[in-house]
Order: sequence, then structure tokens, then C-alpha cells
Amino acid sequence: MPDMKNKQLWLAALAVAAGAAAMMVAAFYAIQIYGWPGLNQGSTMQFPSLRPLAKVLPSAAVTSTSQEEQIMSTIDKVKPAVVTIIITKDLPKYTQQADPFFQQFFSDPFFGNMMPQMQQQQQQAPVMEKRQIGGGSGFLATADGLIVTNRHVVNDEAAEYTVITNDGTKYPAKVLARDPVLDLAYIKIEGKDFKYLTFGDSDKVRLGQSVLAIGNALDEFRNTVTMGIVSGLNRKLTASGGAAGAEVIESAIQTDAAINPGNSGGPLVDIQGKVIGINTAMATDGQLIGFALPANLIKRGVEQVQTTGKIVRPYLGVRYQLINEDMIKKNQLKVTHGAIVLRGNDPSELAVLPGSPADKAGLRENDIILSIDGKDITEEMSPTAAISGKAPGDEITIKLSRAGQEMEVKAKLEEMKK
Repeated sequence: MPDMKNKQLWLAALAVAAGAAAMMVAAFYAIQIYGWPGLNQGSTMQFPSLRPLAKVLPSAAVTSTSQEEQIMSTIDKVKPAVVTIIITKDLPKYTQQADPFFQQFFSDPFFGNMMPQMQQQQQQAPVMEKRQIGGGSGFLATADGLIVTNRHVVNDEAAEYTVITNDGTKYPAKVLARDPVLDLAYIKIEGKDFKYLTFGDSDKVRLGQSVLAIGNALDEFRNTVTMGIVSGLNRKLTASGGAAGAEVIESAIQTDAAINPGNSGGPLVDIQGKVIGINTAMATDGQLIGFALPANLIKRGVEQVQTTGKIVRPYLGVRYQLINEDMIKKNQLKVTHGAIVLRGNDPSELAVLPGSPADKAGLRENDIILSIDGKDITEEMSPTAAISGKAPGDEITIKLSRAGQEMEVKAKLEEMKK
């Protein structure tokens, strides 16, 4: 029994000692963080072997908060100018077919064979109803309601378009112009003093630059924001889907900011909130690979719609094929890049269109266009892309190779006819 009492006393002593140690540790950290009660601010007690915890943590927290605040501030500035576009169309209202049991029941002679009368009623002109068939995104480019979106979003001339602004207000929209070359369109809503976005210089966009994509993701989640970087420049791709069919997109900005169905037409902005592109396509066989048309192509369209009410694009008037390494080796070409002027598969598809700017400048079949206004023609920069920022009436300098001899010619661009 004495031994048992001694053990109990030892255990009690150990518990008291452990409690006292815990209190001392707690008091130690409390003094480090809050100082000693009753002492003035200049005499806070510190242990020289330890840095105060309160002075270590805030510095990292402040940096992170500063970055997040900048991003959130940009989102708050951009969101009011981003809109949702709803596509509606008059379509036949579906009617339920008669149940087989009732078909047999009413076809019985006892009921005077009523089924043919019912079928005749169903075969009358269908009842039409307005239904939503799709959606997309856009953004306000002016205070008086001019909106930029993708052409494939508003490509159906028989459909009606409704714009929903950030505050939930609905406006009927009118399509002012569809770009004949680029996947761009310009629509208008009535009103004034709308919040709108300004354009940045897409020629100055750099790889690794942070960007934000905003839009109506999946035609359901309005003002969805994703963040990423610019992961590629001057991309050329073939986008397909919808009534517009396949379309070649050139000079695109590639980003890993998630672009989902419904994001089409929404802005791609830099951290300052300036538009550097319009979200246009995504790679379906990869992850986080999206593409945006550069802002400098959009700005010219906005100016043209404001001044003339339509989109005017220049054309050169040649058919061509971009040269690659395989073509250079097989044909022993003496150039490293360019576009060779060729006729199409059909005999009527001439290499140089008669009366075109190219024809007037003297371009011939089998000429190799090396550069336009100093821009080398490559697999990433076609002649079409090289003149996309030009206007009808602009004079360009074409450097070409003809039968192994290099020369320069001048061409005056003209308006592309629909």
C-alpha cells in the first residue's frame, strides 16, 4: 500500500509540472506576440534568441493580399462591361403523339373511327414558339451600346438576339456588321452611359503575361472569371463547330486561362483591365488551350462601324500555299520561307484574280511572296494575316522571288467584295 501511495504522489507531481510547463510556454509566446501587460510600447519584452512571430508573418501576407487586391480590382472594373448574349428563334412547338392504346381504342368502329380526325388535326400547320437555341458573350466597346462579339455567336440571320448586362437588365440587340474575314461581329443596344472597356496594344503582348478571361461559361454561368498566362503568340488554327462551319484563324493569342463553351465573344484582358483579345476558340483534344483574336484587329472594326456602319476589309487577290521545309527540299527552292502563288484545283480558280490589286501590281503564278511591308511570310504569318491590319487604299510593298531573282513591287489594296 505505501508503494501505491508513492506512485500516486509521483504521478500528481508530474501532472503539476507538465501543467506549469505548458503555462510557461503559453506565456512565452503571449509575451512575444502581445508584449508584457502594463509595460509601455517601447519596452516590450523580447528574447534575443527568437524573432517575434507577429513581425514575421505579416510581410508575406501583405504581398499576397496586394496581388489579390489588384486582380479583384481589375475584375470589378471589367465585369460591368461584359454581357451575355441570348439567341432565340421561332421553332415548331412539339406535340405529343397519341398513345398506342388510345389509337387502338378510338379506332374501334364503336367510336366511329375517330382516329383519322385526330391525325388530321395533328397534321395541320405547326404552332410556333420562341425558344432559346444558344448563347455567348460580348463586351461593350462604347458608352452608347456598341458591343463586340464573335461572328459565329450571331451568325444566324433568322434568329433574335437579347443582351443581358451585368446588372441583369435585358436589351434587344441589333446586328450592325459581321466581319467577312475575321470571326468578329458588332451589335448594338439602345442606351447611354454604359460602362465599356478600352483596348490595349496586342502587338506588345508577351509570353508569360498574366491575363483574365471573362464570359458566360457553358451558356449558364454569367461573368465566370478564369486566370492564366499568354502561352503562345501568332497561332494559326482551324476552328469548327456550329452553323459557321470550319474557319481558319490566324495571328491568335494562345492562353491557358480556361475558355469554355459560351465564353466566345468575351474579353481577354491584362491585369490592368485592358482588352488584348476576344475569346474565340478552344482545343477540344487538350487541356487549358484557348485562343483569342488580338485586340488590334478588333479596334479597326470598331472604328469602321462607328464611322461607316459596316466592316471593310482589304484584299490582295492571289491564291497561295505557304511554303514548308518539305516543299523546299522536294522542289529545291532557293528560299527559306514564303507563300507560292498557285492556281486552285478547279481550272476556274486562277492564281491571280484578273483586275485585282495583285494583278495590277504584276504578280504572276509561281511567284513566291517573301514579305509584305517588312513582315516575313511564314507558316505563322500568311499574306492574309500580313494585310489584316490594313485598310482599302493602303499601299503595300511586296518582296518576292521570281525564277530565283528577288524583287519588290507596290500594290494598292482594295475593298473585299462580298
